[in-house]
Amino acid sequence: MRKKKAEIRRIMPDTRYNDMLVAKLINYLMWDGEKAVSTNIVYDSFDIIKDRLKEEPLEVFKRAISNISPIIEVRSRRVGGATYQVPVEVKENRRIALSLRWLKTAARARKDKSMSQKLANEIIAASKGEGSAYKKKEDVHRMAEANKAFAHFRW
Repeated sequence: MRKKKAEIRRIMPDTRYNDMLVAKLINYLMWDGEKAVSTNIVYDSFDIIKDRLKEEPLEVFKRAISNISPIIEVRSRRVGGATYQVPVEVKENRRIALSLRWLKTAARARKDKSMSQKLANEIIAASKGEGSAYKKKEDVHRMAEANKAFAHFRW
């Protein structure tokens, strides 16, 4: 191997909920190092979730993440001059990274007033099994299902 393995950085849990997943969401939403802004956005959206659903926002968020986490995805594999889309299982840390990325992208694409409202609505939709982030997961699963014939190229 030419390069050494990338070392995994330990992140501190967030201050309000003392949860690593919420801290990761804050870091994913951050732009230009403005961590205080992204922290406020996440906490405001959690307050909106609490007001609207009358249940614990952390539970709703975890349910949303589990709903939009992909179990299987396709990866490109070159075999004899042809490129095949080979379905492979997704590792746990990549599963979380993908679901947070899809949640962020879907929230930013929404047409609501503020980012905290966009994020709250997307988390609520994902916890119910709907919304853009959930659709993205379904598309990935559909793609893997369609390319099941190439599963024997798995490495």
